[in-house]
Amino acid sequence: MRNGRNVKLYTTDPCGFCRQAKALLESRGVSYDEINLAKDSAGRADLVALTGQMTFPQILVGERVLGGFRELLEADRDGTLEDLLALAA
Repeated sequence: MRNGRNVKLYTTDPCGFCRQAKALLESRGVSYDEINLAKDSAGRADLVALTGQMTFPQILVGERVLGGFRELLEADRDGTLEDLLALAA
């Protein structure tokens, strides 16, 4: 599995898109750090300040905010996910 120290996946429970994001990353061999904010209202506020989004999941590659599952899927399909992972390594 590729090193995912630079990939952070912010999730909550229950969250179908969070499960799909984890499955996609795992299927590509990308490890990641999962931060579950289901019971962390302060963490949620910090995430909104960081990403400008209130939805889950939120994915960061290095210092870049990728977005949610749809943005992850698009980046995977168009090849930019590989580029982002290489830059963040």
